[in-house]
Amino acid sequence: MRRNSFFKPVVLSCIILFVFCFLLLSQEELTYRMPPKEIAELVDAPRTPSVWVSPDSKTLIILEFPGLPSIDELAQPELKLAGIRINPRTNGPSPGQAFYYNKMTFKDLKKMKEYPVTGLPQDPKISNISWSPDSEKIAFLITRPGGIELWAARVKDGKAEKLTEAIIGAVGYWPSFQWLSDSKRILFKAVLEDRGDPPQKDPVPKGPVVQSNVKDKKTAPVRTYQDLLKNKHDEELFVYYATSQQAIIDVDQKKITSIGKPGIVRGLSASPDGNFILVEMIKQPFSYQVPYYLFAQSIEIWDTNGKPVKKIADIPLADDTPKGFDAVRKGPRSFGWRADAPAVLYWAEAQDEGDPKKEVDIRDKLFFLAAPFTGKPVEGPALKLRYGGCYWGRGDMAMIVERWWKTRKRVTYLFQPDSPAKPVELIFDISMEDKYNDPGYFVFTPNQWGKPVMLTDKTGQYLYLRGTGASPEGNRPFIDKFELKTKKTTRLWRSKAPYFEYPVGVIDIGKLRVLTRREGKKIQPNYYVRNLKSGKLKQITQFPHPFPKLKDVEKQLIKYKRADGVDLTGNLYLPPGYKKEDGPLPVLLWAYPVEFKSKYAAGQVTDSPYRFIYMNWWSSAKWVTMGYAVFNRVSMPIVGEGDEEPNDTYRKQLVANAKAAIDKLAEMGVGDPKRVAVGGHSYGAFMVGNLLAHSRLFSAGIARSGAYNRTLTPFGFQREERTLWEALDTYIAMSPFMHADKIKDPILLIHGEVDNNSGTFPIQSKRFYHALKGHGATVRMVLLPYESHGYDARESIMHVMWETYNWLEKYVKNKGN
Repeated sequence: MRRNSFFKPVVLSCIILFVFCFLLLSQEELTYRMPPKEIAELVDAPRTPSVWVSPDSKTLIILEFPGLPSIDELAQPELKLAGIRINPRTNGPSPGQAFYYNKMTFKDLKKMKEYPVTGLPQDPKISNISWSPDSEKIAFLITRPGGIELWAARVKDGKAEKLTEAIIGAVGYWPSFQWLSDSKRILFKAVLEDRGDPPQKDPVPKGPVVQSNVKDKKTAPVRTYQDLLKNKHDEELFVYYATSQQAIIDVDQKKITSIGKPGIVRGLSASPDGNFILVEMIKQPFSYQVPYYLFAQSIEIWDTNGKPVKKIADIPLADDTPKGFDAVRKGPRSFGWRADAPAVLYWAEAQDEGDPKKEVDIRDKLFFLAAPFTGKPVEGPALKLRYGGCYWGRGDMAMIVERWWKTRKRVTYLFQPDSPAKPVELIFDISMEDKYNDPGYFVFTPNQWGKPVMLTDKTGQYLYLRGTGASPEGNRPFIDKFELKTKKTTRLWRSKAPYFEYPVGVIDIGKLRVLTRREGKKIQPNYYVRNLKSGKLKQITQFPHPFPKLKDVEKQLIKYKRADGVDLTGNLYLPPGYKKEDGPLPVLLWAYPVEFKSKYAAGQVTDSPYRFIYMNWWSSAKWVTMGYAVFNRVSMPIVGEGDEEPNDTYRKQLVANAKAAIDKLAEMGVGDPKRVAVGGHSYGAFMVGNLLAHSRLFSAGIARSGAYNRTLTPFGFQREERTLWEALDTYIAMSPFMHADKIKDPILLIHGEVDNNSGTFPIQSKRFYHALKGHGATVRMVLLPYESHGYDARESIMHVMWETYNWLEKYVKNKGN
């Protein structure tokens, strides 16, 4: 008995130890990993600087980027309130929502002289750069560990100086500051000096959180938003961090003057003459169903001392906006200042209560109210479709756009803002989808107040247009001259092979000198001054090739057809030195589905074969370094002509698109049809799940930050306007989650743990993983700490590359080995 009593505990201990060791060994080490050196070098390669031209087109500012941030930076505190992510330490955007520059250089376009911006702190985090109207200065923000400062730098010597301490209130996706027209003063939002400590959450709830429509009986078909307010404490935090005191600073004297009352100011915009301020202030009560921009608002006009001049409107909470992409909130909306007048306010107002299903002759009207804002609003153009914006020129010339998503229609009219009762004149009537016939967009120039107005020639009879110039040969950007009298265009210039050159700005329209960005398949993008008349080019930047080892990568724009005749395209990348005699390669196919209302539009070429092969971290082209053929930006059109809805045949069309792509590469002899992986991000990840569920075309799939169960986005998703209850069969058919039992090929799921994109909650990947695992599929899920819909930290990105490399090597390149 003594032997038994001794033996049993020992055996039990051994069993427990064995189980513990087994479990320990079955768990992977939770540390960040690095991909092969070739991939890591591409991820770490410096980004091409960004370039902004001054309003007078005489100076460039060249902006350089820092390397990828560390996971430590992303791990800072973060609040998620009313659709906004806030860093409570800085009273600005959370690290995952912001991007910064770390070096600035001015370049004089006449003297071709460069001089750096000096006087900055070490390793600055620079953002929100804004030119002064007179082009003599820039203003910008610098984020510090404890707050955000306002700075300025002079063009003449590059010297920068701090204007304020770390008091800038930069919560939300609205501007934190704006130059006034005199280029001497800046209007900005400041954190309240005496706000005290943040409100603390009660350790014990005082009661439940209740939402109800018992009183108002509202119908509210709201889409799936994230980061919404959840309780009273969230409301208190939102008020604490979003409330600001408006102020004006004299840039030369550094004198700050507080103006007006504190509040949650969404919009703060000075009139062109600098005498009035349009203030859009968010009001309580708040909503737990929609983001801040749909909250109730008060629209007011102040003078520059902050004294109220006129209350324009009280706009109610918009949590009951009718569904559909042609729906808008009730009441006035889209407030702004006419850019071509000293102080004339304008706005649009729905005449159908924002409901696209209502049968009305007029959908929207434009209204005007001029200083001193004592009269009645003047009615402007009445639109049969939904208001889509204005382009200002002068009192007798402006453009107004109307659009209708359901039919993809966009119409542009000429009207006279000083005589708004006069009939409008039709200028363009096009389909938003028809890129081949897109006339482009008007070129703008700053007026005497520094506001953008349509550029004209000296006679005032010609406007100018620029566009991407989609064509069967690929995109060929252009500049056109448009005659107001005849409504005819004359082509001044168009990009020619073997380059892709895009007009960035006009330096001197009289001399036909423009600033362009020019690149080739193996030629790094750089900026040039082009004379449209003589054709002469003058290079003004000398950015080096960021990937010199990849100059021999082969890129081709491939054209082919779907089985039903729809034209398709994709960019094919082949490894350096590859020849067909080497045999077909394993393939990575990367794509993103897009809905269309016509096969003609779906088949149009919307890329250029002469774009530079730029391999940023999210580019799939980098996998050529690992011996893969990469088929990138592969056409995945989903067409629904006439009364047909594209998504009702989503699965069938998706599989047909994929099969056509694989067949084309096999026909060319460059792709092995038995070794093809499919990958995508967001809606592309959704595509991956569906392709693996409804075909056996692929060896494996890589799905990043996707949504897989459409019942979790019941009031619409992507371009689907119908609700779950209106199109139940479509929602079920399109959800890979509902067909998890059919997925037989390996799938890698990657998702940011704090994804804030509408509909792509991290739970989408978690539940899809559980469903796949429950049916015995080969599946791996990787959740990235502190990452949102896109990924920012170097550790995260390198780990994503490591996961992708191993997945491709095991299940594609070496499939069956």
